[in-house]
Amino acid sequence: MKKGINKSILFYVVSALFLIASAIGLTTGNENTMAIIWLSLGSSFLGLGATHKKKENNTDDK
Repeated sequence: MKKGINKSILFYVVSALFLIASAIGLTTGNENTMAIIWLSLGSSFLGLGATHKKKENNTDDK
């Protein structure tokens, strides 16, 4: 078993934080452009987490 924290979990946590920040930004209505940027960043980190998790699972099987 590997020591240390799983990097894909960090990607998921950062993604959740960006998505929460964008939801707050969209509901308050102050700056929608910044909320859209945070939404896209959250989505991209979610994709990075998924691909990194898939990559880790493939290397653990070998």
